[in-house]
Amino acid sequence: MPYRIKSYEDIVKDPKDTIAFDGQADRAIRDKVAEKGADGALLENNIGEIHHVNFLEKILATVLAKVSNFIPEAGIWMNTQRPEWNDANNALVGNGVSMVTLYYLRRFLKFMDSLLTEAGVNQVSVSEELHDFFVSVRDILNTNKRMLDGRVDDGTRRRITDALGHVGAVFRNRIYDHGFSGKKSRLPLTQIAGFVDVSLEFAEHSIRANKRNDNLYHAYNLISINENGIEISRLDEMLEGQVAVLSSGYLRTDEALKLLDALRGSSLYREDQQSYILYPNKLLPGFMQKNNIPEESVLKSRLLRKLVADQNHQIIEKDALGGYHFNGSFRNGRDLKEALEEFQSTDYASLVEDEEQMVLRIFEEVFNHKAFTGRSGTFFGYEGLGSIYWHMVSKLHLSVLEVCLQAVAEQDEETFRRLADHFDDIGEGIGIHKSPELYGAFPVDPYSHTPQHRGAQQPGMTGQVKEDILVRLGQLGVFVKDERLNFNPVLLKKSEFTKASAVLSMITPDGEDQVLTLPENALAFTCCHVPVVYNIADRDAMDVEFSDGSTKSFGAPALDAETTKHVFQRTGNVSQITVTLSQNRLR
Repeated sequence: MPYRIKSYEDIVKDPKDTIAFDGQADRAIRDKVAEKGADGALLENNIGEIHHVNFLEKILATVLAKVSNFIPEAGIWMNTQRPEWNDANNALVGNGVSMVTLYYLRRFLKFMDSLLTEAGVNQVSVSEELHDFFVSVRDILNTNKRMLDGRVDDGTRRRITDALGHVGAVFRNRIYDHGFSGKKSRLPLTQIAGFVDVSLEFAEHSIRANKRNDNLYHAYNLISINENGIEISRLDEMLEGQVAVLSSGYLRTDEALKLLDALRGSSLYREDQQSYILYPNKLLPGFMQKNNIPEESVLKSRLLRKLVADQNHQIIEKDALGGYHFNGSFRNGRDLKEALEEFQSTDYASLVEDEEQMVLRIFEEVFNHKAFTGRSGTFFGYEGLGSIYWHMVSKLHLSVLEVCLQAVAEQDEETFRRLADHFDDIGEGIGIHKSPELYGAFPVDPYSHTPQHRGAQQPGMTGQVKEDILVRLGQLGVFVKDERLNFNPVLLKKSEFTKASAVLSMITPDGEDQVLTLPENALAFTCCHVPVVYNIADRDAMDVEFSDGSTKSFGAPALDAETTKHVFQRTGNVSQITVTLSQNRLR
């Protein structure tokens, strides 16, 4: 890529300007593509070969990029102009820190932990440069583990952030300036497992620190960097923060239930649509409410007082009613800073030298630009104020499904029942269950969002469809464990079963049309083109019919590994799976 992320020192100096275009690298890439074709854009090592790495190194590179931008108790620093899932919050880049990313990083680290357990090898070879990066990050975390015993002060937070950011920049600049050497270093899996463990400790410490008093969790935070440390300030609650922490797998089921109870009673709930908006609605200030400097702020600054007395309007002016306002042409603090620099050779120079930071602070107090998220705080559509974003609602639905299954695994029937009620409530708020009048559109089509003042907007195949399919598979109870296909529909309702005989039209693995007649009290779907029929009776059982006319019965709703393989490989050997469910297994 013909871009360079700047040094850590430059990022701290201006976290909103952190990427530089490398014209020389761009020309070199274009020349190589012209010479070799598309492979010319691939990264080469120092001996001119395409640089190859294994799967684990790719995962480590991803994790280390996040961890090297970790700020304790704040999240992952959004300092390289990268959007989060919700690009309506893009203006947070620079001052913003994402707990959303940290929640998902925690989930990824737990997944990585399971991969290491099942790896079957003792060590792997990784690039020498990444090995050194890995060791540096791991050592910083291990050295600072003692801070996890309590809350982190601003000075410690700055020290850890500086250390992680510095080694990340050292790694980047090493590759930018010298490329990969092509040399490999051996990395024992025990060391990677130790790194995963300590990273999880830091992530979970920050998750605990971001629990709000109302049992919700912070989604994004703001930071202020000064010579004494890094201060954290909080934004309002956001739906994606609740979805992400539920998805992280960190919360106990009782904690997840408290979160969902709090969410249902919060300002994020839209009763008219039985669903959730992305952020609390608010009234935006009118024109006359903007750019008003409190008189006490003006009086504490000698520079501002003198400019007003001299009727110098370059920075501030006083209106006919006695109100004070900054120059209306200023777009941000950078414009103000440039205007102050123009006073360097004037009678105001000494006052500017003494009070530049004070005036910049007053400007920020008036406009609060640091907390400006983007269109999420200014628009009334397009994921803006009062808007339901349907993809996020489906992500919430899926995360609650996972928590419900966790409660089932823990055999906590009461918590499961209450979680399942939330699951049902969220599902019933999604468009497919609504009338066109309420939804504002044809309800079986996916739509982007529903603003407060009109029906569903922007039809299209959004990511919502993926979550809805996963949720439906979970409701149907289709799972794979130990290479065996299981059917455990704990979230399925009796009301979904047929009241009379019905017909299922399907396509066989050979591409042939097939019609399946269902009896009363049945439900059917296909899994890899194999029809699966659920019946309600007094006992649990499962029968498999094969294409050669033979049958096989199972005492529990789980296939053996061989039959599962036939289903997944679509061999056509399995013609139907019939699962009999006892009455008390269904809701």
